[in-house]
Amino acid sequence: MPSTKPRINVVCEKPLYAAIAKIAKRDGASLSSVAHDLLLESLELREDIALTKIADKRAAGFDRSAALTDDQVFG
Repeated sequence: MPSTKPRINVVCEKPLYAAIAKIAKRDGASLSSVAHDLLLESLELREDIALTKIADKRAAGFDRSAALTDDQVFG
């Protein structure tokens, strides 16, 4: 039964295609599932980078004297 999920057609260079094909063959998976997993991994890494930038900005402006203690937060 064909998938009802949205599709993306990707054009890539031969070395990239060969690398994905090699992974798919090694793992016994389809090209599509390997490409899907690599896209998900890439999005997660980009999210991590964005969140790290936010955390670094917050850490740079952190003032320990204004921070709440455990007792103040948890009673």
